[in-house]
Amino acid sequence: MAKIKAGQIVKRIFIGLFVIFVVIQFIHPAKNISNTVSAQDISVLYPVPDSVQLILQKACMDCHSNNTKYPWYDNIQPVAWWLNDHVNEGKRELNLSEFGSRTPEKQARKLKKLAKEVQEGEMPLDSYTWMHKEAVLTEREKNILIAWASNLSEQISKQPAK
Repeated sequence: MAKIKAGQIVKRIFIGLFVIFVVIQFIHPAKNISNTVSAQDISVLYPVPDSVQLILQKACMDCHSNNTKYPWYDNIQPVAWWLNDHVNEGKRELNLSEFGSRTPEKQARKLKKLAKEVQEGEMPLDSYTWMHKEAVLTEREKNILIAWASNLSEQISKQPAK
């Protein structure tokens, strides 16, 4: 039996990995794109000032709504799978497009959590802002978003139970 040289093994591994990389380029997850505004959208159910809407659009909606704006690198696997998982996780945590589908108690808690995470610098995620510099919030934007979320949370909490 002929001995296989180390160089040949490395070459075969490289070729195998390259073939796998090419094949996975044809496997894409469904995109999170909606052309309509849901009846459960937070902006349909509650007042969202223009200043807040702009902040939500630039820093939150890609991961926390039914309409993601995808970057060019979303066409490369396995990046698209990672982004898809990231968006799905963000929507599970807080989906502003389906906000009204939660009970008022959960809505109030989610808004309190939003305010807390923005205050503590946990949102938007660093992994998002590395590639989306426009999503970095100024102190003024943080204060606007925190005040709005806190006030709306309080208003929702004061609503009579249905």
